[in-house]
This record gives sequence, structure tokens and C-alpha cells, in this order.
Amino acid sequence: MNLIFLEEHKMAKTIINGVNVNELTETINAIKKEPELGKFKFRARNTWVEGGNNKSRIKSFYGAGEEDKNRTQSFVLEADEPQILLGKDKGPNPVEIALHALAACLTSTFIYYAAARGIEVEKLESKLEGELDVRGFLDLSKDVRNGFQNIKVNFTVKSNASEEQLEDLCELAQKHSPVFDIVTNQVPVEVNIQRKTGGAQRMAA
Repeated sequence: MNLIFLEEHKMAKTIINGVNVNELTETINAIKKEPELGKFKFRARNTWVEGGNNKSRIKSFYGAGEEDKNRTQSFVLEADEPQILLGKDKGPNPVEIALHALAACLTSTFIYYAAARGIEVEKLESKLEGELDVRGFLDLSKDVRNGFQNIKVNFTVKSNASEEQLEDLCELAQKHSPVFDIVTNQVPVEVNIQRKTGGAQRMAA
């Protein structure tokens, strides 16, 4: 069952878990009528600083049929490597940021679907752990992949919902989370490189 569940149940409260369920219903209905409104393009610009340190700036995106005009400032995300990996620890490393993205997306999806079903959540926390062998990155073994070998996510929730409802919400979070989909399915990635003086050359993804 998806978020259209809202259409079939009138909520006693407008705001559940910080989510305006009336606006959520309106959004769902609008996209049902015009599927093109559901297409989004998100963007990031990254600049290398030194060593393993770099910064991404995130501001503009396209969605609901137009460029967003609400954001006035960029979000800045800084990444680095720990000292043991020759960095200066100015920020989490990229794979730690990937864990954050997965946790954030699973959490948001869980909360939205809970709100859609009228289920109030008092507290929701998660702990994530990813196992990685740097021999892949260092090209020391062809048998070791570059990325995580596995990821474990453990949720802790405080809610009056039944065990069955919580299990269902956990499944819905995995089924509908965009980032969960990204990390569990292959996504086509195209990478290009260009000199400042011009002349583009495509790099293998």
C-alpha cells in the first residue's frame, strides 16, 4: 500500500510527525493528475581543497515542472579522510556520508509513511555500520570490491504503534526509500572530464 492510503482515510490531525498530511495528499493528487510533476533533478557541485579534503555545494534543483526558487543559500558538505587514511579529519569521509544519506532517507520514508497512516512516532533512531576493505581502493586485490561489502541498519523506535505496524513501516521504508534503491541497485553513472582550456574527454564510470 502506498501513500495514496491518505485518500482513503481522513485524518483527525493535520500535522503528524511534523508532516502536513493535507499537503501530502494534495501533492499526491497533483502528481497523479500530471505525472510529469513527479520528475526531479538534484545537483551538487564539488571542489577539491587538499589531500582527501573537498567540499560540495548543493542549492539548485528541478522539480514539479520548474526550477526551485525557494532556496537562497547553498548547503555546504565537507568531506575528508581520517588521519589513518592520510586525511586531516575535517569532515566525514565519503562512505560515511553515504551511510548518513541512507539513514536520512530511510528515516524520512519511515516517518512519511507513518504520518500517512496516522501513526505517531515519538522517537526514531538508527545505527548503521558498513564493512569496507581498502585493498580494493588501493588496487592491492582484484578480489576485493571498492565499496561496502555489506551495510547493517538497526532502528530503535518509540511509538504506540503495534509490532506489526512497525514491521510494516520498516518494510515500506526499504521498499520506497530512494537512497536504499540507489545502494541496492545498479545505477547508470556517466563521468566526464574537461580541461579548463576546453576539450571534453569521457572517463569510464
